[in-house]
Amino acid sequence: MSDAYTISSDPDRLDREWIHRVISTDTYWAVGRTREDMDRAIDHSLPYGLYDGDGRQLAFARLVTDRAYFGWLSDVYVDRDARGKGLSKRLMAHIVEDAEAMRLKRIVLATGDAEGLYQQFGFTEIDDDYSWMYKVWPGRV
Repeated sequence: MSDAYTISSDPDRLDREWIHRVISTDTYWAVGRTREDMDRAIDHSLPYGLYDGDGRQLAFARLVTDRAYFGWLSDVYVDRDARGKGLSKRLMAHIVEDAEAMRLKRIVLATGDAEGLYQQFGFTEIDDDYSWMYKVWPGRV
């Protein structure tokens, strides 16, 4: 594998088959997600793919955003065979840079296992003057 990595938010470059497979089978948050739902989520988000020098997709994330004030970072995933090479940091640096260029006020995310990664990029647990709330529909992935 070449060590020349590229990051792109071009949705036409995404390997949607790979994305669906890994997100729906190798995550704790989206096991069983359908391809149709994954495609719809990508189509209504700003998607990011990280690729090796041969063009193979190794990582994915998507930012649900109005591109003015708010973003929700979701579905961050690095291929198991490519972990430990700093790819999640490269991807996060790129996303944060894009968010800064958009002049977003806030990005939120939820994680059950990667707090250390996100803290390196200035993310903290929510502790402000707002009451953050959410609604969940049971059974939806």
